[in-house]
Amino acid sequence: MSFAMDNSGKEKEAMQLMAEADKKVKASGSFLGGMFGGNHKVEDACEMYARAANMFKMAKNWSAAGNAFCQAARLHMQLQNKLDSATSFVDAGNAYKKADPPEAINCLNQAIDIYTDMGRFTIAAKHHITIAEVYESELVDIEKAIAHYEQAADYYKGEESNSSANKCLLKVGHYSAQLEQYQKAIEIYEQVAMSTMDNPLLKYNAKEYFFKASLCHFIVDELNAKLAIEKYEEMFPAFTDSRELKLLKKLLEAHEEQNSEAFTEAVKEFDSISRLDQWLTTMLLRIKKTIQGDAGDLK
Repeated sequence: MSFAMDNSGKEKEAMQLMAEADKKVKASGSFLGGMFGGNHKVEDACEMYARAANMFKMAKNWSAAGNAFCQAARLHMQLQNKLDSATSFVDAGNAYKKADPPEAINCLNQAIDIYTDMGRFTIAAKHHITIAEVYESELVDIEKAIAHYEQAADYYKGEESNSSANKCLLKVGHYSAQLEQYQKAIEIYEQVAMSTMDNPLLKYNAKEYFFKASLCHFIVDELNAKLAIEKYEEMFPAFTDSRELKLLKKLLEAHEEQNSEAFTEAVKEFDSISRLDQWLTTMLLRIKKTIQGDAGDLK
C-alpha cells in the first residue's frame, strides 16, 4: 500500500465516530442517561468529536473538522471545562480558516470570550491578531482588521507586553494611513517612535517611525510637516543625520518650488540605496500629486 494513505477511509471513520458521539450526547440527556453517568457519556462524546475532527483534518475536509471541534467545544463548556472549550474553539477556528473564514472568526471570537472571562488577556490578544489576519488576507476588510489589531494592542499594553503592543499598533498605523486617516496614523507612529527611541536595541527603528509620521504630515500639510520634523529632531537627535531626514528636506524644498523633477530625483536617489516598499511608494506618490500639474507617477 502506498504511503499516501487513502484518506476517504479516514473520512468514513470520522463520520461513524460523529454518529456515535451524537448518540452518546442524546443518551446523556435522557432521564435514565442522566441517572446513569450522564457526564461520563458527555466526556466520551467529547473525545469522539475531537478524534473525528483530527480524521477530517487528515482527509482535508476542513469544514467537517471545524464543525467537529465546535461540537467538542460546546460539550466541554457544558462540563465546565473552560480551558478545553477555548482550545477546541481555537482548533475549530484554525480548521475553518481554510474553508470558511467567517466561521473561523466566529469560533475564534468564542475562544476569546472564554479567555478574557478567565483573565487570560495575552492569549486573547494572540487570537485577535489571528482574526485581524483573516480580515486582511481572506476577507479583505481592512477596517475590521484595524479594530482587531487595536484590541490586541490594548490587551498587550494592559499586560505590560509593550513590544507586542507596538507590533499591533504599527499595523494599525500602516492601514490607517492607507485609508487616509492620517491624524490617527501620525499619533500611532509618534507613540511607537517614542517608546522605541529609549530602547538601545530598538533605537534604530525609531527613525523609520518618525519618517513615516513625517510623510503622513506632509500629505496633509507642508507647513505641518516642517514643524513636525523640527520637533522630531529635537526629541531624537539621531534623526538629524539619517538618510530619511535628508530625503524629507529635499522633498520639502522640491515641493515648495513645485518642482516635480527634483522631487522624483530625490526619491530615486534614496531608492537606489534603500528600496522603497509599497507603502512608502504610495505615500510619496500622494505627496507628489499635490505638486501643481503633476501626473502623479514616480517615473
